[in-house]
Amino acid sequence: MAKERSPGLKLLFAAIIGMALTIPLLAVYALVYDRQDQARIAQDSITEGWAGAQVLAGPVLVVPYNQERVTNEEVNNRTVTRTITVRELLYISPEKQDITTAINPEVKSRGSIHKSVIYDVVLSGTAAFAMPSDLDRFGVEAEQLLLDEAEIRFPISDPRGIQTDAELNVGGEAIPLRPGLGTNSDGSGMHAFLDWTGSEPLNVEFNYKLRGSSAISMVPQGKETNWMVESEWPHPSFAGSFLPGDETVEISDAGFKASWSISNLALGQTLVRNSEAQLPQINAGDRFSAYSNDGSDVSIATIRLVEPVDLYSRVNRSVKYGFLFIGFTFLAFLMFDIVGGARVAAAEYLLSGAGLVLFFVMLLAFSEMLGFMIAYLIASAATIGLLSAYSAAILGSWKRARVIAALLVALYAGLYVLLNLEEWSLVIGSVLLFFALAGMMYATRRIDWSSAAKSDEPMPAIPAESAAT
Repeated sequence: MAKERSPGLKLLFAAIIGMALTIPLLAVYALVYDRQDQARIAQDSITEGWAGAQVLAGPVLVVPYNQERVTNEEVNNRTVTRTITVRELLYISPEKQDITTAINPEVKSRGSIHKSVIYDVVLSGTAAFAMPSDLDRFGVEAEQLLLDEAEIRFPISDPRGIQTDAELNVGGEAIPLRPGLGTNSDGSGMHAFLDWTGSEPLNVEFNYKLRGSSAISMVPQGKETNWMVESEWPHPSFAGSFLPGDETVEISDAGFKASWSISNLALGQTLVRNSEAQLPQINAGDRFSAYSNDGSDVSIATIRLVEPVDLYSRVNRSVKYGFLFIGFTFLAFLMFDIVGGARVAAAEYLLSGAGLVLFFVMLLAFSEMLGFMIAYLIASAATIGLLSAYSAAILGSWKRARVIAALLVALYAGLYVLLNLEEWSLVIGSVLLFFALAGMMYATRRIDWSSAAKSDEPMPAIPAESAAT
């Protein structure tokens, strides 16, 4: 005489198997991150000989000056006071700068999977400098300035992208640009020497070409910064401390246009400094972020040239809903078991769950080659077909298997909707769970979860003609 397990025990076994399947789900989750890292490595190799995400700033006027300092030294056990002259630098931001940037993008690929967006930039602009009237606030007198040794510096984060046809005109006179001294005297950027009297405003015109990849950022400096950008790329993403105004942004299939107007009042910076402003570092991960070497806040405007669909983030999000697929499918099997009389063994729960987990592996694999939507259709169709056929065997009827198939179709359709309605995903998911719980409560309202039925005979076989229906 075989003793059948109680409904409560069946529910416990199904729950334990479902929890055990979270382990392969976590493995798939880790696999997504691994493939994403490999994609980033491949994208870095594509842009290795080109240039990385570029961070730019407008021109900065650098004026050296001599500063006297008093020092104390020990000489023969005596303290000797000396006055020495040291050379310091004064950094002056423009009163106004207008910068126009034209981005020409191109998609480069390695193999048939990994792609990266590179670009050429044509950048031109004007800047106006004036001698500060409040130099004494910075401990500097006008006669200390070495105006004949002044420099114009153009900070650029990745100098590999600078092309040869850069031009600079100061007061209508062409001045040759030299490499380096853009920022921190480390070779990042360009500079030019000039002789400035300081009595008249200094008007600067410049244009140069630049290569980069993935994103371009502007660090605003000056009393007024106007940055205008246009490109043929139809999928821009604007980020950073400053965003373009809605009325200045135009995005279409033909490309985009955007402009920024930033005041130094918003920057919280003075036009004159005794130390050089730092170009931030760019973290080109899932979300672009800027940070300085000392960890301080950075004011920056960023344009990211993104692909319209980030397949790894979508696959990653879909894996997070994996427990819903396992839970709903196991719930259907459990209802057929304790309400419909079909016996479902632990191994059958386990194999069905493995098929559900395999869906996410197939989704990741095909997404890299065919795109997310086509991969989703292929993986979901294969999984629904596999589990429907297996359900007909373990539930003893194709009629019951069609219920499982309909459930899976609804689940995969619902997941696709959740992935495309990110803001509503939590609301929709919580409502689905509520109705699923309510349905289970209603279907099992008369079940004695602690009872165990006894049977001296095995479950009668399903006639062949019934199984074929």
